[in-house]
Amino acid sequence: MKYEIVIGLEVHCQLATESKIFASDTNQFGSEPNTNISVITLGHPGVLPKLNKKAVEYAIRMGLACGCEINRNNYFDRKNYFYPDLPKGYQVSQDKYPICKGGEIKIRLKDGKTFKERALELHHIHLEEDAGKSVHDGSDAFTLLDYNRAGTPLVEIVSEPCMRSPEEAGAYLTEIRKIVRYLGICDGNMEEGSMRADLNISIREEGTTEFGTKVEIKNMNSIRNLQHAAEYEYKRQVALLESGGKVIQETRMFDADKGQTYSMRVKETMNDYRYFPEPDLAPLRISDEWMNEIKSKMPALPSELFEKFTKEFGILEEHAVTITDSKEMADYYLEVCKLTQNYKAASNWLTSTIRGYLNENSLEITEFSLKPSQLVEIISLVDENKISSSAAAQKLFPLMLENPSVSALKLAESNNLIQESNTDTLQALINEVLAANEAKVREYKSGKKGLLGMFVGEVMKKSKGSADPKRTNELLMKALS
Repeated sequence: MKYEIVIGLEVHCQLATESKIFASDTNQFGSEPNTNISVITLGHPGVLPKLNKKAVEYAIRMGLACGCEINRNNYFDRKNYFYPDLPKGYQVSQDKYPICKGGEIKIRLKDGKTFKERALELHHIHLEEDAGKSVHDGSDAFTLLDYNRAGTPLVEIVSEPCMRSPEEAGAYLTEIRKIVRYLGICDGNMEEGSMRADLNISIREEGTTEFGTKVEIKNMNSIRNLQHAAEYEYKRQVALLESGGKVIQETRMFDADKGQTYSMRVKETMNDYRYFPEPDLAPLRISDEWMNEIKSKMPALPSELFEKFTKEFGILEEHAVTITDSKEMADYYLEVCKLTQNYKAASNWLTSTIRGYLNENSLEITEFSLKPSQLVEIISLVDENKISSSAAAQKLFPLMLENPSVSALKLAESNNLIQESNTDTLQALINEVLAANEAKVREYKSGKKGLLGMFVGEVMKKSKGSADPKRTNELLMKALS
C-alpha cells in the first residue's frame, strides 16, 4: 500500500521592533537574563498592556506580501495554559479574528533544467506574544527561567495542509525567511530562535481525500532538520499503520543527533486553552489611510524580482534564484544594472566569481569591497574587447580587490592585460607563425582543421598573451583559406 504525506506548517517569526508587543521593555536578543523585563511582562496585578503599533504594521506588511485579506477590525484573546516560562498564566494571541486571512506563498523547485512554481495556500497570519525561555540543567536537577523573550511580538503564519513532500516544506520555509528579511520585519535567524516552525504531518492512502491523524513536531530550528524530521515521521507513521498500529494525535520533538522524533505529550485540543477575549485591550481598527501608507512603503519582493530578472533582464532562472536569495544581493545587482545593459554578464559575475569569493572568505555582499560601479568597469572592458573575460576574472578581479581605489582600466594597462586587436599588428604576428609552420599549414589545408587552435596558441605566445583571441581566430581563418 502506498501512502501520501500531508504537511502543514505553523511558522513563528519574532518581529524586529524596538520594544515588546504590549510593554516598553527592550526587544533584544542576547541580553543578560531577566534584564529586559517589567511588571507588565511579569503579569503583576493591576498592570495594563498597550499595543505596539509597529508590530501591527509589520504583520500587515507580511499579509500584503502574501496576498492576504487584511482584517480591518482586530481583537485579541487570552490563550490559557500553565507553563513556567509563561509568567501571566496565559498568552495574548488572536483566535477568531486573525489580522490576515488567506493568501499564499509561492515556491520554486527545480524540475530538470527549469524551476516549477507552485502556490502554497495560507490559512491565516495572526499576532501574538512570545513566551519566556526555559534553560534546563544538564542533569535535569533544575530549570532556569529567562523572561527576556516573554512579550516579544510574533506573527504566526499558518499554512493549509497543502504540502506533499519534505522538499516543498523546506522551500516554503526558505521563502518565508526570504520574505521577512526583504520586508525588514524579522532577521530570520533560526539558530537564534527568531524564526521557528512547528511541523504538522499526517499520512493517507494515495488517491484518498480524507486526512489522517495529525502529529505535531515542535520548534524546528533549521530547514535541514525540518526536512529530516518530515522524512523520519513519514516512515514512522507508515511502519505503524503497516504493522496494524494506530497513529495518535500528539506533540513530538526531533532529536537532530539521532535523526528521529520522540513523543513529548498528547496533543491538547482547542478547548483546553479556554480562549476568551482579552479584556485589557481595546479593539483595533485599521484605517484606509494607514493601509495606504503601509502599501506605499512595500519593497519589491523576491518573487517579483525573479520575474523581472528572468523576463525583463533575460538572465538564467538559476541565476535569478541565487541573486534574489537575499535582498542585499538583489539590491547590488539592481545597482549594477543601472550602469550597464549587459545584464547577463552582471549575473554571471555575481553568481560565479563574486559569490565564490564571498563564500571562500565568509563574507556577505554588504561587506564586499567593490562598488557596483567598479564591477561595471570590468564588464565594460570585456564588452569593448580590451580585456578577455578569463583575464578579467583570473587577473583583473584580484587586482581590483587589492587596489580598490585604482580604476580597472589603469590596472589592466599597468599589468599588460589590455588585448591587442589592431589588425595590422595581429596580421604581422600571424604571418610569422604561418611562415614558421609551413608543414602544419599544409596539414590544415588537407583537412586537419583542429590545428587552428595550435596556430591561435602560437600567436598568443608571440603576443605574450595580449592578442585578442576572437580577432586572431578570424584573421587566421582568413589567412589559411
